Amino acid sequence: MNDPDSSSPPPGLPARRVRVSRAGMANLRLSLDTAALVANWRDLGAACGVATGAAIKADGYGLGAQRIVDALAAAGAGDFFVASWAEAAALTMPPGARLAVLHGVQGGETAAALASTAVPVLNTPAQVAAWRATGRSCDVMVDTGINRLGLTPAEAMSGLLDGIVLDTLHSHLACAETPAHPANERQLTIFRAVVAAVRPARASLAASAGIALGRDFAFDLTRPGIALYGGRGSRPVAIIEARVVQIRTIPAGGSVGYGATWIAARDSRIAIVNLGYADGFAGALGADGIVVIGNVSCPVIGRVSMDLIAVDVTAADAKEGDWVRVNFDLVHAAAATGRSEYELLTGLGHRYAMSP
Repeated sequence: MNDPDSSSPPPGLPARRVRVSRAGMANLRLSLDTAALVANWRDLGAACGVATGAAIKADGYGLGAQRIVDALAAAGAGDFFVASWAEAAALTMPPGARLAVLHGVQGGETAAALASTAVPVLNTPAQVAAWRATGRSCDVMVDTGINRLGLTPAEAMSGLLDGIVLDTLHSHLACAETPAHPANERQLTIFRAVVAAVRPARASLAASAGIALGRDFAFDLTRPGIALYGGRGSRPVAIIEARVVQIRTIPAGGSVGYGATWIAARDSRIAIVNLGYADGFAGALGADGIVVIGNVSCPVIGRVSMDLIAVDVTAADAKEGDWVRVNFDLVHAAAATGRSEYELLTGLGHRYAMSP
């Protein structure tokens, strides 16, 4: 088997092993603006005036769950949410921080759940029955209308939860991104009834979009996700940087990229940058994409390739090997691509070195 860390020497020379860190090899960097992250979290908390947690599933929406936990816990966040026990096992939780696993305890996961300090969010009668025997604390999800995970309201109010050490009762809104949608009030009414019947220590209904619906939807705890990370018009927290691979001089009338869709109106300096649609920079973003070099905004030109974009740097001081910052505003990117902010953020790919 070939060793990717080994180089093949010329005949007659001894073998030599070379190890290079991923960060040293990468031509793409993804950084987390923790100051902006904490500011977003504080704004979301101030909006409703109740405890504010953080959804950190999918490795913190692709931005590094551990770094997010550390930054938000230091700022005062006490509740965090992942999807699976594998995600929970990958984290070291600060003292006092509570981690909940949204998918509950599925077949074969009981041992992992019992070995973890995280708590399950139980979703089915079978999960409730199995967890009751442990005598340990848990959360429960009730489905009030999204028809995804959770007990039915009738199941939740049937006495099924008697004897369960229940901390937080959760539900999830289906149409919160459309404030006037009648499903929001319908789900709120159902959830209030279940909360009144079950009487949990805490209740939680609102995620990012639900927070914007107002205090009535906040209950005791909110669970923002995308609005922490630059979505829904919040401060951008993802910082993308890419290396300039080559600088080219293009004469007036010359074209750049597939299809010759961009024609130089003047003699131009063009930077070819190590970023493409395989890295989550969708083709539609090439139409009005921006790369920042120093304090100069430079337009992306031509079609986005799998691994490369072209940038007009005629007005900037750019050279081969430079790192440049790529504008990745989620609201703009979603409008340009027709994809959700969630897809865009979690789809940035795996070729980035995570900067500290």
